[in-house]
Parts: sequence; structure tokens; C-alpha cells
Amino acid sequence: MEKKKVVVLTGAGISAESGIKTFRDADGLWEGHDVMEVASYDGWLNNKALVLDFYNQRRRQLHEVKPNLGHFTLAEMEADFDVHIITQNVDNLHEQAGSKKVLHLHGELLKVRSDHSHAIEIMDWNNDLTIGDVDSKGCQMRPHIVWFGEAVPALDEAVSIVTQADILVVVGTSLQVYPAAGLIHYAQSNIPVFYIDPRPATIYDLPNPLEVFSLNATEGVPLVRDKLLQKTHDS
Repeated sequence: MEKKKVVVLTGAGISAESGIKTFRDADGLWEGHDVMEVASYDGWLNNKALVLDFYNQRRRQLHEVKPNLGHFTLAEMEADFDVHIITQNVDNLHEQAGSKKVLHLHGELLKVRSDHSHAIEIMDWNNDLTIGDVDSKGCQMRPHIVWFGEAVPALDEAVSIVTQADILVVVGTSLQVYPAAGLIHYAQSNIPVFYIDPRPATIYDLPNPLEVFSLNATEGVPLVRDKLLQKTHDS
């Protein structure tokens, strides 16, 4: 019997439970910086050292945190379902937990790329990135992050994955950041949607059967997993 395809959209909330700050919290990681100073191409052009320091701090923090039960449960679900994760998060906690199919919409903290627009050379990068770290053509490397105002290269692939879903699970996102927030509307109208967030947004004009769980990921993901397993065994 072919496994049902579960597509999971994850946001900052699932990583917050591992200790990674979210920029929408009062004590979030953008505090002390105008967001455009550290997360836009104009900010990069104005002060590369500031931007590099900002992401170096984020990268160091990532080395100190671990996946939580939400991440591990999604990885464990691969035993019973064909699970595809589409995440807004730039950390690698899904991969650390064992998830095999992870698509990063907004880039990856542990990768860097050439700043030269015609030679996008992406490299794994675990330590600090500094001025003078260059690609094979001598061009400065930048964080492999999709900054505000930049195109989202993985969006078309994400849309394609969502359209093929048998079940859609949304975890830890305020559904305020576009275009990622619009992905739910590409799901086929007959499939169930499960939304897990302690402060869930109101979802308008969604034709799908929708269940909302006002819970953290560590509580909500195991609950939804059990529900899906029960439905699978009953059918």
C-alpha cells in the first residue's frame, strides 16, 4: 500500500522551542537592529561586517541547540507516511532530527554563496564567515539566506509539493510572511489541513477541512501524528 503524502509547512515556532529566538517575539533576534540593516541586500551593501556578524551569531547559536519533540516526531512519521517538509526556518534542526525530505524556502544558515549574481556558488559553512572569504573567482561570499525583497528560488518546487499533498500540516507559523503563507491555498480542496500554533492566525477562504490546535509544536505534532495513524488504521 502506497504511503499517503503528508506535506508539513513549518515556521519559527517549532525552532523557538529548541531555543532559537524568533524575530516576531519581543526579545527576538532582530532586537537592536532595524530588520533591513541585517536582512536585505541594501543592508548588505551598506555594512557587510554588520550583516556577517549578525549571521555568525545565529550560526554559533545553532551549534548549541538541539531538535525538539516536534522535529523528532515529524522525522518518525516517515515510517508510516511520505513526509515532505517545507520550512521557513534557516536552521538544520529538521535534518538533525532525521527528516529526509526538507525544502528550505528562506535559505540555510549553514551554507554560504557567492555574492556574484552570475556565479551562484553554494558551499557548506559551519563557522564564522568574514570579509575576505571568497569563492573560486575571488568574489565575497554571503549568507545563503533569502533576504527581504529577494526572490524565493524554492517557491515553485514548494507549490508543486503542496499540490500533491494528501494531508497538509502547518506548524509554528503566524502565516504572516508571504509568499510562504500563501502555500496553503495550493492544496487540493478535498484534503485535510491541520494547523498547530499556540497563537494561530485566522485562515480565510480555505475550502479544506481544517482542524486547529492551539498548542506548541512539541504538544501538537505528536497529537496530529496519532490522529493520522488512527485514521490510517481505521481506513
